[in-house]
Amino acid sequence: MKKFVTMAVALTMALGLVACTSKSSDTQTAPETEEVQAEVTEEAAAETAEATDERTTFTVGFDAEFPPYGFLDEATGEYVGFDLDLAAEVCARNGWELVKQPIDWDAKDMELSSGAIDCIWNGFTINGREDQYTWTVPYVDNSQVFVVAADSGIASLADLAGKNVGVQKDSSALAALEDEANAELAASFASLTQYADYNTGFMDLEAGAIDALALDIGVAKFQVSSREDGAYVILDEALALEQYAVGFLKGNDSLKDQVEATLMEMVEDGTFTKIAEKYADYGLVDSVCLGK
Repeated sequence: MKKFVTMAVALTMALGLVACTSKSSDTQTAPETEEVQAEVTEEAAAETAEATDERTTFTVGFDAEFPPYGFLDEATGEYVGFDLDLAAEVCARNGWELVKQPIDWDAKDMELSSGAIDCIWNGFTINGREDQYTWTVPYVDNSQVFVVAADSGIASLADLAGKNVGVQKDSSALAALEDEANAELAASFASLTQYADYNTGFMDLEAGAIDALALDIGVAKFQVSSREDGAYVILDEALALEQYAVGFLKGNDSLKDQVEATLMEMVEDGTFTKIAEKYADYGLVDSVCLGK
């Protein structure tokens, strides 16, 4: 990873010099500029491939309060979850040590670009971010939903008009609510409160500070099942549909390809499905799309 970061800095400086030269000198021709850029890019790609070949650790960035994909098991004090189990198997097959790195979701891009983490693997939505990261193939079909108290009288999206709604900051649910397709729905809310994490949002839902919470269906099922039976329900109407994949720094195709190839091996020998079955109570068996 250090080699990759160093090379990225060198690439940035080299491209900066090329850009400055082309602006300040009439003797610099377009073909020469393109040739220099191509050489630098090829060197960066080669360095990235070498770094992947020599890798001994694999650092996964994840939101530690995003069950069932990544969360703290209070009984064992260990970070667990579907995505972390997948990552552990990928590491075992490649001879890497898995480093589980909880991150502030708001700071995920900084963590990735700085080299503090190798990827974002935590129910990470592709939709709307297609060009911002280098992605593996999608492995989960997901949806954004609303959770409400069973006795709230809210049974549809239309019933959310005039209600106080909560959502996590920088989440897919927030992106969906800010999308033009849901502008009318969002405008009907009395308020929209953004939370740093879903646990805090559920505390406010339980306290009556908000009437509904928008979130991923897997997280919603986990939260509903972990509370008093029948106390909370998930609205049948989905806010949005999306897909999850593993996100890498833009251009880090070498590492992405290696992780993706290992995931496909896991699909073919049945390991991927076995891991999903551990989280069947959260609907993951029906949600996974890789290999189907």
